[in-house]
Amino acid sequence: MIKAVFFDIGGTILDESREFETWADWFGVPRHTFSAVFGAAIARGLDWQEPFRVFRPGVDLAVERERRAAAGKPESFGEEDLYPDARPCLTSLKDQGLFVGLAGNQPAHAETILRALDLPVDVIGTSDAWGVEKPSSAFFERVIHEGGGDPSSILYVGDRPDNDVRPALAAGVKTCLIRRGPWGYILDIPAVSERSLFRIDSLDELPNLVAKHNAAGGQSVPG
Repeated sequence: MIKAVFFDIGGTILDESREFETWADWFGVPRHTFSAVFGAAIARGLDWQEPFRVFRPGVDLAVERERRAAAGKPESFGEEDLYPDARPCLTSLKDQGLFVGLAGNQPAHAETILRALDLPVDVIGTSDAWGVEKPSSAFFERVIHEGGGDPSSILYVGDRPDNDVRPALAAGVKTCLIRRGPWGYILDIPAVSERSLFRIDSLDELPNLVAKHNAAGGQSVPG
């Protein structure tokens, strides 16, 4: 039975398109060029920060965020950057009586913004606040702790088979892989993704899948 559902943030509930566009503008490179380099880095399995280093060798993103803020161009997001299916999905899962949380690799300012959005969730966890980041086992140990302590009753939803699904499964957590955002379309690891309980293209699909799974007593259902 699924009792708690945690969501990755960037690429899962948050569309990062505008955020990456502002980084391209900040570095003074065409947005299409930045997107192409970003996609190539994903396809090669490189760290997500590598594209930034291509345009600004040795860049420290924490320092660069401070520079942007000082220049009046802070890295930010808002309600308009949430995927349209995010808030309805969270609400529907809460209505089922489930514990719902957000847990992703995000900088300090992201948690403040997420709380201000007043999303229907019980907990918001970020790598900056927790002091651990995916794909470390410590990150998912924290998810399990926040979700009640039983990994088998927790579902983690994310767009990355490498950073979300694989480490969550290693921790004994059920997973749902959503195909969207650059990683969802470019990064394909069948041996990992096929082990997910659910594979979806939209969060609109998830509440019904979870409800059917629980109604079946925790047995696998198509999805």
